[in-house]
Amino acid sequence: MRGCRAVIGNGANSIGRRRRARLLVTTSIAGLIMANIAAAQEAPSIQLNTIVIDGDTSPIGPDKGYIAKNTLTGTKTDTPLREIPQSVSVITREQMDDRFSERVEDTIAYTSGVTASPWGVDERFDQFLIRGFDIGPYAVFRDGLPQKAIDFSGFKVEPYGLERVEVLKGPASVLYGENEVGGLVNAVTKRPTQEPLYSGYAGYGSFNTYEAGLDIGGPLDKEGIWTYRLTGLFRDGKEEQDFSKNNRVFIAPAITWSPSADTSLTVLANYQWDELTPNTFLPIANPAFPNLPKFSRSFTTSDPNFDRFDADHGSIGYQFEHSFNEAWTVRQNLRYSSQNTDYRHLYYSSMIDDHTLNRTAFTVDETATIFSVDNGVQYDYESSRIKNTLLMGLDYNRYTVDGQNGFDVGPSLDIDDPVYGIDVPNPPIYLDRKQTIDQIGLYAQTQTKFDDHWLLTLGGRQAWVDNETDDRLANSTTKQSDNAFTGKAGLGYLFDNGLTPYVSYSESFTTNIGQTLTGQTFAPSEGKQYEAGVKYEPDYFPGTITGSVFQITKSNVLTPDPDDPNFQVQTGEVRHRGFELESVVNLFHGVSLIGSYTYLDAEITSSNTEGEVGNRPALVPQNQASLWAKYTFETGVLEGLNIGSGVRYVGSSFGDNANQIKVADYTLVDAAISYERNGWKGSLKASNLFDKEYYATCAGDDNGSPMCIYGEGRVIKATLSAKGG
Repeated sequence: MRGCRAVIGNGANSIGRRRRARLLVTTSIAGLIMANIAAAQEAPSIQLNTIVIDGDTSPIGPDKGYIAKNTLTGTKTDTPLREIPQSVSVITREQMDDRFSERVEDTIAYTSGVTASPWGVDERFDQFLIRGFDIGPYAVFRDGLPQKAIDFSGFKVEPYGLERVEVLKGPASVLYGENEVGGLVNAVTKRPTQEPLYSGYAGYGSFNTYEAGLDIGGPLDKEGIWTYRLTGLFRDGKEEQDFSKNNRVFIAPAITWSPSADTSLTVLANYQWDELTPNTFLPIANPAFPNLPKFSRSFTTSDPNFDRFDADHGSIGYQFEHSFNEAWTVRQNLRYSSQNTDYRHLYYSSMIDDHTLNRTAFTVDETATIFSVDNGVQYDYESSRIKNTLLMGLDYNRYTVDGQNGFDVGPSLDIDDPVYGIDVPNPPIYLDRKQTIDQIGLYAQTQTKFDDHWLLTLGGRQAWVDNETDDRLANSTTKQSDNAFTGKAGLGYLFDNGLTPYVSYSESFTTNIGQTLTGQTFAPSEGKQYEAGVKYEPDYFPGTITGSVFQITKSNVLTPDPDDPNFQVQTGEVRHRGFELESVVNLFHGVSLIGSYTYLDAEITSSNTEGEVGNRPALVPQNQASLWAKYTFETGVLEGLNIGSGVRYVGSSFGDNANQIKVADYTLVDAAISYERNGWKGSLKASNLFDKEYYATCAGDDNGSPMCIYGEGRVIKATLSAKGG
């Protein structure tokens, strides 16, 4: 069991209500799929006052194929990727459609610098490393606003509702406020369309999993001033683990009002019901218990009468933009999100003897909310030699969590004759609190282009953070205030042949809640990155190639106090150095390739824990590589046939900072085949095609003996989809 993620209500919900709601939405999705696809064939054409967007250069998609040209994530302005002095990777909708993409981790698995699913299949959170930092739950943004996990409320993102996924690598606090040093993932939501869109699919996959999806959109009036989008998904199934659940209902309506080319308002909403399964650590043979068997991947230490992870997540917000003239533009992005989490887990803690294991009972019943608003003013200036974009912004985020956590020793389990379906009492409450975090940030950024070649980017932010916790068990309230200034700078040069070398420096900060032995509050942890690289967009074939080297240092890390190990001090430091290479190209007609390689030299440079200094941090592989290739038959009798395959290699790592538990490397193969004709498409996708058995990571149990968690085995999914418009 991964350690508690307590940072920041009542999450319990009626199962009957959930099932009725799920049935209602499922019936609606199925009916809408058939009705709208049929309507698409008969719908009359409408003459629209359309706003033409080039699919190759739109910073939010839709994109044509695998290659994206522009992004908002790197600078919060519409900027070509080659002009951003920092590594940014974009996973387009077509990439997600071609590969197995049930989770955010699946979509970014072929991205350089990213380690996907380092904790195995853990449905509580989106889990990934960026440049060696385990930041997945706290580094997810949606449409530029935070969608981070709060305590055990993960706000998981459904990929079917996305237009693209973008990975910004390295510190990003200047634009995004408090954020981990490794970077962030920004999920870009599907938006209303000017052209009529009608699509849907039905699917069946491994572990008796059924799916259905709907995606429709278009104009609501003849002038195209009002447009809409409605995306929905239903999934009912299981996973490899016994007694697991893989159930979801997702629906996301959106509407856009565009009275002119200068003004637009888009309202985005979604609601998501989840019944999912946490990960499971299992003991492995060790000197203390040499006769332990090797458990199957389906074995679980949980109990179906006790375990569950049920989450209801909803959000609503808008994106407003108005241009006063060619120089001045104002924007406001706002969203409110809420999640009720009902989580109970009976997990392995240690071995009693060769046949019996101890278990711990853990519960969470909470409501978490996020309110975010980002106000920006953009000024564009151009002269004969200079083009400049100045962005000034003020943002505010409020995170709250209100609920209880329970913890106690659970019933033991005989691994030779396990008995499930027992009554497990709820553990006593050890945490009952409401926590509120308020963040205000004032930021500015300037992007200057000299003589159409030199690029200079400068930025800074002043942030203020207030944290208040009401402890209902202790009948006390604690408050903590922090502030931090972060900056960034970048310099690049645009060669006429498509080559862009660059150098950059960027900073980040994260707050640390608590006090030292002497009662002093902790200062924020600080991150600094130096990066140099080359971006290449050749003009003789479609493609992008990016190479970068970097050094990231994170300081003020909490480490045990040598005077009292029950307290902590801020003398810890880690340093990650690395090299990344990534390419997305169309080699010739019908062939698309995605390739990446990552080398990472990660080191603990300061710690009060004996034996850690000089070691590699836990989870971090030194080498990773991936390659995905797709071929499309565009002519002849096989026209419409797509064949794709990929391979992912993740090098060995350690399960602990002491480097005593080593996790072996592994190689996985994925594959997909589809055939499309007259708007109908049949596809078959496989993740881990050869069913490679491997451990995602390992750790020490309560007695220090090794325990490991399996990586995901083979998953196959077949779908039949139809599209009109």
